[in-house]
Amino acid sequence: MNFLEERILKDGIVKEGNVLKVDSFLNHQMDIELFNEMGKEFKKRFEGKNINKILTVEASGIGIACIVAQHFGVPVVFAKKTQSINLDGEMYVAEVESFTHKCKNQVIVAQKFLNENDHILLIDDFLANGCALQGLIQLVQSAGATVEGIGIAIEKGFQPGGRMIRNLGYQLESLAIVDDMEWKTGKIVFREQN
Repeated sequence: MNFLEERILKDGIVKEGNVLKVDSFLNHQMDIELFNEMGKEFKKRFEGKNINKILTVEASGIGIACIVAQHFGVPVVFAKKTQSINLDGEMYVAEVESFTHKCKNQVIVAQKFLNENDHILLIDDFLANGCALQGLIQLVQSAGATVEGIGIAIEKGFQPGGRMIRNLGYQLESLAIVDDMEWKTGKIVFREQN
């Protein structure tokens, strides 16, 4: 069992509807030491990849992406979910559906921050159905850039996102893959990984 799986068992809460609540350390209150361990692990798993930018989507992925970026020595770009007055110039836009929020959003990145010379590592906190990742991949493709890999903190292995993204040929590295959760007992079963 790895450090993230241990933390999920210690502080995670399984809720009805296949919801894993990890807000005490991952996506509301953030444990920066844990994020640092995650950054080291992603650096190890993507060693030798030519990564010059990290791309994530607001909001929960930003904290993790920033710490990961420190280990790679590269900037973070995050896709915004809303158009605002301070977004100017040409934009890349993709539509994504949120498992958590049960709604569709557009994700937006200014074209000046993504181009054909970029080699991108996508980072996010959760992978369920893969909709957010598909949107990020679409943004990268629109820019003519290259997805070098995808790093996920927690993957819900019983939902189709991970299988779908791997079938597209991407190197997808999830630090914890939950294969089963039972909200009545709080039981969590992790997939064994190398």
